[in-house]
Amino acid sequence: MASVTEIPSTDGQDECVERLDSLHVSDNVPRSAESFLKAAVSLKNQVVEETGSSGGRGGRPIDPTAYTGLLGTAFVLIRSYEATGNPRDLLSCAEIVDTCAVVARGSPSRRHVTFLRGRAGVYALGAVVGNYRDDRQRCDLFLQLFLDQVAQEEALPVGPQDGGFGMSYDLLHGRAGFLWAAAFINKHIGPDTVPMALLMPVVEAVLAGGRAGALDNVSCPLMYRRHGTRYWGAVHGLAGILHVVLHFPLSAVDAKDVKGTLRYMVRNRFPRTGNYPSSEGNPRDRLVSWAHGATGVAIVLCKAAQVFPNDREFRDAAIEAGEVVWKKGLVRKVGLLDGVCGNAYAFLSLYRLTGEKLYLDRAKAFVGFLYDNAPKLIVPPGGSIEQKYSLFQGLAGIACLMFDMASPENSRFPGFEM
Repeated sequence: MASVTEIPSTDGQDECVERLDSLHVSDNVPRSAESFLKAAVSLKNQVVEETGSSGGRGGRPIDPTAYTGLLGTAFVLIRSYEATGNPRDLLSCAEIVDTCAVVARGSPSRRHVTFLRGRAGVYALGAVVGNYRDDRQRCDLFLQLFLDQVAQEEALPVGPQDGGFGMSYDLLHGRAGFLWAAAFINKHIGPDTVPMALLMPVVEAVLAGGRAGALDNVSCPLMYRRHGTRYWGAVHGLAGILHVVLHFPLSAVDAKDVKGTLRYMVRNRFPRTGNYPSSEGNPRDRLVSWAHGATGVAIVLCKAAQVFPNDREFRDAAIEAGEVVWKKGLVRKVGLLDGVCGNAYAFLSLYRLTGEKLYLDRAKAFVGFLYDNAPKLIVPPGGSIEQKYSLFQGLAGIACLMFDMASPENSRFPGFEM
């Protein structure tokens, strides 16, 4: 993925200021919390108007998922309500969730257990919206659907020793995506709403699967395959799985294996650029994104630095990965998945970790690029109208980034950070 703008390396904040100036950010780019919030609400309104509860135009089937479909609009409305307190956002969100719940029953997403691509996301958002609206009946209904139709999936807690290779482990389609949905419910409704007694066997199955798939138990304790490929990134691989696991209690042995895997990744990054391979053994140093590359790894390293504060190496490695994103992260795409919007979140994670204004300035620089260039880059040739407004490839994700820029200390990558 080629850079749109070549940005030289930097070692200090003074050079960073020069770099921000070199981006030629327009005068009307949001710079204050109020202006970021105004831009976020405007984008949110555009997304809602263009997608609506019907999910699209021209009679095309509705995609009920958060990843690329209508549920992404519901997610933006939740973010808008959290930022503005506007009750109309909750009402619209509830209507969209109801539509998605109906559609999901007959769509391919019914087979998936994850927040981003399955019914787990529909039911989790439905329960949280009900809780925000003090609608106990709605909250209980969607929570029960989550517990009965998703959490009871027999394959979830089955480890490889019991033949548990039938379900993937990744964030997008597998067990990590289920665990994220459950953690999302517990964060917003209350601890143990989805009982830890139900979740910890799934965590153990994920770790057992990683040990079974490891290259060896010394240099890399955990490894996972997706369609035969050992991915490292957030969407299908190690960064996404480990990030979710770090939200749960870990035994000393489990923590050792997670840390050992992260250290393996850091040792085996590309030596010239410091970027991370998209998959085990892949020699192509070209992807710098959340899905595949330094952005997703930077964010999981930030989380590891918080969980293991005595291991300074994770903080240092996160900062180094952030430098890669700063040098190479203005890519041709603009969405959360593999574009500038997702890359900006590496700086917000580093800002929360370190408190250094440098990283907030870098996030603002990337937002300035989006503000000027996203309209013409959002849909490449052959792209769809759904892609333009989706959460992970379109304007809905950029709206979430704008909301987070209004309150960067509370920022979180949609569907990834808690």
